[in-house]
Amino acid sequence: MALYAISDLHLDLNGDKPMDVFGQNWFQHDKKIKDNWVKKVKDEDTVLIAGDISWSMKIEDGMNDLQWIHNLPGRKIMVKGNHDYWWVSITKLNNLYEDMKFIQNNFFVYEDYAICGTRGWICPGGENFKAHDEKIYTRELSRLRMSLDAAVKEGFKKFIVMIHYPPMNEKLVESGFVEIFKEYSVEKVVYGHLHGPSLTKALNGEKDGIEYILTSGDYLDFNPIKIL
Repeated sequence: MALYAISDLHLDLNGDKPMDVFGQNWFQHDKKIKDNWVKKVKDEDTVLIAGDISWSMKIEDGMNDLQWIHNLPGRKIMVKGNHDYWWVSITKLNNLYEDMKFIQNNFFVYEDYAICGTRGWICPGGENFKAHDEKIYTRELSRLRMSLDAAVKEGFKKFIVMIHYPPMNEKLVESGFVEIFKEYSVEKVVYGHLHGPSLTKALNGEKDGIEYILTSGDYLDFNPIKIL
């Protein structure tokens, strides 16, 4: 029962958004993901998908992409990314497939860990952080805390967090997200969102006792990484 992670699948099986415009490494990237996935992930394993799952704007259009993920081995647990406009009510999403679960103010279980999370947002002090970002940032802090509190209420003491956005700015300055990670003794943080040159500024490794794992699909060469 291994635990894997990957993010930024950027699926578009409807064919409206060819990804190779972002680089040749994105050519037929969905095939790369599937080929790598089926080689290592077994039905009893769990895969964390940290956002930017489908380019679709509506759930009806995104069902092809979700069905594609459903057909892959393993249980899948997901958080929302900034491009996941198809994301509807959490109740509706969690009733779609038995093997696919979606986090929003809730949590799911992997062995003795609670898998918690939220989408996240740009962090204060970042290059693109503006005054209007403060409200969204604060809301995402609240959602992260609600997810962790739900797990604490059920007696969990070991936590892995999924968050789509990097939980720090480009200077790796501690944010409200990191403060919450420390408060709840989070062991691992899985995140994505970053691509191209921004990957050089990414934190990937241990900092202050927390392991940060960057899982952007192109960063992993579209190959899910084993984290437990």
